[in-house]
Amino acid sequence: MRKTRVVAGRSPNLLPAVTPGAVGVPFPDVNPANPDKADAGRASTPDAEAGAAGAPVASLTARDTASPAAVYLARLGPGSQRAMRCALESVARACRGGDRPNIDRFDWAALSYSETAAVRAVLLARRLAPATVNRVLTALRGVLREAWQLELMPTERYLHAREVRNVRAAALPRGRAIGEEEIEALLAACARDRSPAGARDAAAVAVLFGCGLRRQEAIALDLEHLDLATGTVKVIAGKGRRDRITFLGDELRAVVRWWVRTRGPAPGPLLLPVLRGGHIVFRRLTGDAVRRLLARRAWAAGVKTFTPHDCRRTCATSLLAAGADVLVVQRMLGHSDPATTQRYDKRPDEEKQRAAGLLRVRFVCPVQV
Repeated sequence: MRKTRVVAGRSPNLLPAVTPGAVGVPFPDVNPANPDKADAGRASTPDAEAGAAGAPVASLTARDTASPAAVYLARLGPGSQRAMRCALESVARACRGGDRPNIDRFDWAALSYSETAAVRAVLLARRLAPATVNRVLTALRGVLREAWQLELMPTERYLHAREVRNVRAAALPRGRAIGEEEIEALLAACARDRSPAGARDAAAVAVLFGCGLRRQEAIALDLEHLDLATGTVKVIAGKGRRDRITFLGDELRAVVRWWVRTRGPAPGPLLLPVLRGGHIVFRRLTGDAVRRLLARRAWAAGVKTFTPHDCRRTCATSLLAAGADVLVVQRMLGHSDPATTQRYDKRPDEEKQRAAGLLRVRFVCPVQV
């Protein structure tokens, strides 16, 4: 494919620009209510957890160095690449149409401010959640920066095109906290399954709830990252490629020990696929497999549906409710800002009402009320 270097003016390869009138363009890959529903059409059989790992992780080659999208995705972590690829496909679809446009061949360097602003207008017209719109705009600004860094985009056009602003909104926090009784019901449902999958799923529940791990962090755990004698769990290359150490409590440590005895002492991934018939495959679980196994156990336990990230919210909520310092919880969860940790606090309104009752003011009302 012949590459065009943009020096000034418009690129001849740019397809018709997006306009605010293009509000009928669908955005199926970004669901404001539940981002996990982007996988709703995938196979959900027990054997599917040993299959492909979904969208491949972007790996940069010499041939990709002129593709701003490939360069942008390559610098993201595996957990972010899939979401941002869908976001970039949404922008390209709004500009050129089609079911699944090729973002590597799209001429990002030719986008102007009027077109990036129109993309924002299209997203808002679709009544997507502010967080969804902002995720798409973040991906758009990131790929524009890479186009500029690759000298495919004039500085003046880049400075104007990137000025598309995020949507400011004060929405209620997403997700929910899972109650202690629900967690016990989940573990009981796993214990009723006498196959290796029961022990494996119980261990997944334990590390997600007990350590507050992200889904990608849980599947990236290796056996050597755990010290079950002390409960130490090493999270290697978490979000932002930051390492940290967290801990498992005694009860949840026993749950993980049950799976380790079933799994065996061989080095490698902690959470492994289990095929029908109880055959354990020494291969890393996928993120979709974790989501499916939690959904299966929730259905078996009669627990209301929750997402893998709700496990992380529950960990933060439980620790804060027990009196843990917010800075300690921040370090356990790997947040860069304690304000993010506070947004994970899902304690019910009764806690706020009880806190308000702690305020005491001496006052004698002059009339009977």
